[in-house]
Amino acid sequence: MRRFTTGSRRQRIVAGPGTKPLHSSPLRQPLYVRSFNRVGAALGRSRPAGPRLDPDRLQGLARRYTGLDDFGDPGFARGLEVLLEALEEEGRLSSLGRCIAFFNLLNLLAVRLRMVDASGQRAEPGAIRRPLVITGLPRTGTTILHELIACDPAFRAPLTWEVMRPVPRPQPVQGADTRIPLVARLLGLLELIAPGFRTIHAIGARLPQECVYLLSSHFHSEQFAYMFNVPTYRRWLLAQDMSGAYAWHRNFLCHLQAGWPPARWVLKTPAHLASLDALLACYPDADVVWMHRRPLDALASFASLTSTLRSGFSDHVDRVAAGRHEEEHFAAVLERAMAQRAALPAERFVDVSFDAVCADPIAVVGAIYAHFDIAFTDDARMGMEQYLRQRPRDLYGVHRYSAGEFGLDAAGERAHYGDYLERYGRWC
Repeated sequence: MRRFTTGSRRQRIVAGPGTKPLHSSPLRQPLYVRSFNRVGAALGRSRPAGPRLDPDRLQGLARRYTGLDDFGDPGFARGLEVLLEALEEEGRLSSLGRCIAFFNLLNLLAVRLRMVDASGQRAEPGAIRRPLVITGLPRTGTTILHELIACDPAFRAPLTWEVMRPVPRPQPVQGADTRIPLVARLLGLLELIAPGFRTIHAIGARLPQECVYLLSSHFHSEQFAYMFNVPTYRRWLLAQDMSGAYAWHRNFLCHLQAGWPPARWVLKTPAHLASLDALLACYPDADVVWMHRRPLDALASFASLTSTLRSGFSDHVDRVAAGRHEEEHFAAVLERAMAQRAALPAERFVDVSFDAVCADPIAVVGAIYAHFDIAFTDDARMGMEQYLRQRPRDLYGVHRYSAGEFGLDAAGERAHYGDYLERYGRWC
């Protein structure tokens, strides 16, 4: 197991404890979002107007829309039910948020039906060899590392448009696939309803996508907790056996792999931390990169992301409650991850500092490749260098936030993350 840090500590955007928050304004909902929600609230009276979130209705509509009937493994259904209950009881959805949730879930059910229908076109599971999996707390550099390694011709990452519209199977020569501009337009709507989200997290139809989006059509996915306030669903998810969800994940990759030349997949999501045992049972030859950053900074940044995103779907986003929920949730996730990692072969993991990625990301990639005996070719290096030139860090603006506005401080960090900092503090 290799451990390394490189370069100097980058300047933090996060304000330290006791300092004045850099950004603590109320929700920045556009006028058209506020107007839509006011009309919906007036029409709905007891709750914002919008479609009913009922699992049977949604599944029936998905069947009618696609002309298909088989959802495959029925294990998905309970996740859908728990999620819908949490959305109704805790989500405090606005009228617009209710509409978006309804059509998002309907689309995921349609994706599931089409994926099951196309199951005969998948590659064999053995075609998914030795994936490289990037995980860690959210906002620790997992995204930039994922995108950089995806520039290596020897690797392939699931792209956003492929995950959102996987049927028919994406082809190696994409040409003018009409799904790409369609997904680009849909992603553009996200910035319209949640302004500033793109500043925090880059989105694009051709950008690599994280694994929560593959898992979302099995309805065992942290994606829903990013978008909506659903703590009950999140607690339920943390208690689940994720083997069925990872079987769906593997089938999804096999679907995307069919007809393509052999390549290693590079995958990422912080959510893998909660299920390292299920992940490595599904992919026994996977190599895992664990990213590290001081939890106070990572969670403040993530609470800013979720609060901004949720503002597009709810008129009631409590940023202090959001911050404290993330603090408690990821403390439980890390406790589980550390215990599971201790029972797994040490050579399967490499630890990486967030500050090292900020200082010299290509050097970090080189060290990861060396640890896992991956060839770092000139073509890979040139692709990564070009990518960094084309996508400067603040391409869409500077992400400003503070720990204090989310109810986070150093005392809470010590209370919740003492064991983690004791074990991995050298990389934080």
